[in-house]
Amino acid sequence: MKQHLTHIPRTRLLIGLIIALGAMFTVRLFYLQVVQHDYYEKQAELEHTTKFTIPATRGLIYALDGADKYAPLVLNEPVYTVYADPTYVKDEPKVADVMRRVAGGNTVANFEDGLKNKDTRYAVLARQVSKAQADLITKENLDGVGVQPQTKRVYPEDQLASQTLGFVNGEGKGQYGIEQALNNDLAGKDGALRAVTDVHGIPISVGANSVQVAPQNGKNVVLTIDRNVQSKAEQILKTGLDRAKATKGSILVMDPNSGHILAIANLPTYNPNDFGKVEDYTVFSSRAVDDPYEPGSVIKALTMATGLDQGIIQPTTTYNNTGTVKIEDAVIRNVLTSPTGAITMTQVLQYSFNTGAVQVLQWLGGGQINTNGKQKLYDYFTQHFMFGQPTKVDLAGEPNGEIIPPDDPQGGNVRYANMSFGQGMSATMLQVLTAFGAAINGGVYYSPQIIDGYLGDDGKAFTPKSSVIKKSGVISQDASAKLRQMLHDAREGSSASAGEKGGYFIGGKTGTAQVYDPKTGNYSSTDTIGSYVGFGGKDKPQYVIMIRVDDAHNGGYSGSAAAAPIFTELSNWMLDYLQIQPKG
Repeated sequence: MKQHLTHIPRTRLLIGLIIALGAMFTVRLFYLQVVQHDYYEKQAELEHTTKFTIPATRGLIYALDGADKYAPLVLNEPVYTVYADPTYVKDEPKVADVMRRVAGGNTVANFEDGLKNKDTRYAVLARQVSKAQADLITKENLDGVGVQPQTKRVYPEDQLASQTLGFVNGEGKGQYGIEQALNNDLAGKDGALRAVTDVHGIPISVGANSVQVAPQNGKNVVLTIDRNVQSKAEQILKTGLDRAKATKGSILVMDPNSGHILAIANLPTYNPNDFGKVEDYTVFSSRAVDDPYEPGSVIKALTMATGLDQGIIQPTTTYNNTGTVKIEDAVIRNVLTSPTGAITMTQVLQYSFNTGAVQVLQWLGGGQINTNGKQKLYDYFTQHFMFGQPTKVDLAGEPNGEIIPPDDPQGGNVRYANMSFGQGMSATMLQVLTAFGAAINGGVYYSPQIIDGYLGDDGKAFTPKSSVIKKSGVISQDASAKLRQMLHDAREGSSASAGEKGGYFIGGKTGTAQVYDPKTGNYSSTDTIGSYVGFGGKDKPQYVIMIRVDDAHNGGYSGSAAAAPIFTELSNWMLDYLQIQPKG
């Protein structure tokens, strides 16, 4: 009886414990399933969902093809990015082996480290793989590995306008030219997607729990470049350099009445489809835009423009040319030794007399080179012709150039005498041609334009670019008209006009600049850069062209012997292409 009585309390105790434990589990389950429901639902969602990037489509780039057509210079080709969610990857060695075997050179550097990083849900393993490669990787059924459609830049015209276009690197960023300067506009903005994934980390559904931000595709850009002018400029430049036994040169073609750049040609060049094979990275740069140099005697046209606008000279104004002029301890000489005596300002341009340009500087100072005259020339060069600052063209890498002010210790009388004929200063071809266009178009400075507008995805809707920067009153219309006539008469009286078409209004100026040697601190007696800047049209200039040849070896002065014939050939072609009728 004692045993039985003792057993009863123990049984009740056990039953009580079971009831208590059941109550605890019930309360715990209630807490987890009801009170903490939202929290654990969120955790489960995070466990089975992954955030994916939806890439934006990069904008295309077009050139003009005549008056109202567009030619594609940059297109997109479908490719794929291979990625991994390291938290799902189960066999890292196998994944690495497949990537090396199938993706090969398209794998990203140190992609194995990305596979091991369990703190990320998205690691890129390879970029720009083909569809065939992507299909092979997918067939391997690798846990945690997926493929994502992307696009690859394709340049269907190969080398055409390559330095103007630039390229897109393996990271998807624009490098050089338009691709870099307008990278944000072209790239657009990627979208985002959070999707439920399967055991391999691959998206399997897009539902109410998905968060999606649509991508904003990049803008389709239309350049002011005319594909036909660009192609012809490159052909003529190649022929001209071969004729001059030169390897480096550039051509710029512009509409002086709008600032629209019609062509930028540089040699040597490269194919942006194969930019990774380039060994000499200097070919990526557009030397016509981003390489300042001492332009030489082409600047005499702007010195004359300054004198005409200041009213101190006329085309027929004369000075006594002796062939030399002494400035302090320096003697400045003309290249040509004759004619001497009374020489007009037009003849100064015709014979390219340095002493005549120095004479204009002296007249700016009232008869001698002084602070007043130097300040006037400096003001015209920097405030009217806008030297010493970027033109603000939409191209990457544009420098300032250099114009030393008269109050600088280096801005002495000898330097300013040299500046009057284009030495002792630096400017890019684009800066010189834009200033020249302003001097001969009636006195309006148009900031050079490389963007004509934007083309809709339908290929029809066109939005022109606004905010063309211009500055009126660079010089007076009267001074501009006189300068045009001087440049026309000077060209007609020189060998530069050989081979040009008759019946048109063509003018221009040669330049042969000595190259400064930083090792010796002096100008080279053998190395020169030849330039030619000129215009063409019927009654008024309808195009301006600048030529630069760096290393001519065909004898004579490179401005007239190497650069001028290239101008003439291209100018003749432009007259036909623009269907400019000769004077009756």
